[in-house]
Amino acid sequence: MKINENFLKIQNNYLFSDIAKRVAAYAAANPGADLIRLGIGDVTRPLTPSVIDAMRSAVDDMSDIERFKGYPPEWGYDFLRSAINENDFKARGVNLKDSEIYVSDGAKSDCGNIGDIFDVCNIVALCDPVYPVYVDTNVMGGRAGEFIGERWSDIYYMPCVKENHFLPELPNKKVDLVYLCFPNNPTGMAISAAELKKWVDYANENGSVILYDAAYEAFISDGSPHSIFEIEGAKTCAIEFRSFSKTAGFTGVRCSYTIIPGELERGGVNLGALWARRQATKLNGVSYITQKGAEATFSVDGKRQGREIIEYYLNNAKIIYKGLKALGYEVYGGVNAPYIWLRTPDKLTSWEFFDLLLNKVQVVGTPGAGFGPSGEGYFRLTAFNTLENTEEAVKRIAEI
Repeated sequence: MKINENFLKIQNNYLFSDIAKRVAAYAAANPGADLIRLGIGDVTRPLTPSVIDAMRSAVDDMSDIERFKGYPPEWGYDFLRSAINENDFKARGVNLKDSEIYVSDGAKSDCGNIGDIFDVCNIVALCDPVYPVYVDTNVMGGRAGEFIGERWSDIYYMPCVKENHFLPELPNKKVDLVYLCFPNNPTGMAISAAELKKWVDYANENGSVILYDAAYEAFISDGSPHSIFEIEGAKTCAIEFRSFSKTAGFTGVRCSYTIIPGELERGGVNLGALWARRQATKLNGVSYITQKGAEATFSVDGKRQGREIIEYYLNNAKIIYKGLKALGYEVYGGVNAPYIWLRTPDKLTSWEFFDLLLNKVQVVGTPGAGFGPSGEGYFRLTAFNTLENTEEAVKRIAEI
């Protein structure tokens, strides 16, 4: 018997687990410390009344023998897939079939599990800095090679730095799988339609597949595309991941959806069919109660209530952005995303700045180095806290 030795290659614990351990150790040593957590991207606003009402009604359904539901359909109930299509895609002029939408239990899961349908020999291109899940799941899948210095030998890194406005540049070689996330986690930057068209053209010319994480699309406020499928040609080269976690506060409920157009084929094989088979084998679907709650986000009241929450978080982001800017920090993001990406002061490393904030003013953030080599010297703060805590955090940082 042998284990999957690729798991042993992962150099460190998961970034947010490391942060949690450090914060727990500090809290244990300083009982009563008033910590303000602006690190992990977890929401704090409660589920909206529309969602709660729908889920309560679904619970009542489950108590009635005539309305009871057992295993859900592997790829989602028709009522939710239709609502997603009508509101997220057709409303933006994107023509998709309901059958091209696959409901799941989280975009994080899908971003990691999508590798199941691709060969281990594919060359992967990643932005740097990047959401750690993209890296670690490819390490686990055997596509990363060896960890040398600060990088994996078989991964193609695309630095996203100040000099290129934190946007990746097209690879100077052929790559097979390209992970893109916009609005971006961690930098908070969005991408224009013109820039995204360059990637679609590259992928179609090279036979690549773009894995497009649009988990934060609801925060876009400047006219940037919400979906890669708004770009001509994307249906033959892209897979898109979306989530109710940040847009509807479902981090503790779990519901997402992945879109694979019927036109997307590689090697004469339809990728949607492969994903459907994978999900039917390894996923028992998402509960009826959860999917009814998700459907309610598309109602008239649901949209209004959801938008109020998005605006709440964007206001927090504006407070952090403007507050740090006034203090002389070099700050990015915060306009199309709930993340603020700042340059660490006084040439501090990102982990040194983490320790400074934690120990001196009890504010928790995320070190940029945890997102990749190009994240060193930067730091991420999130807007997913209360207005009061957000304002207090800025005041505390001013005291450093």
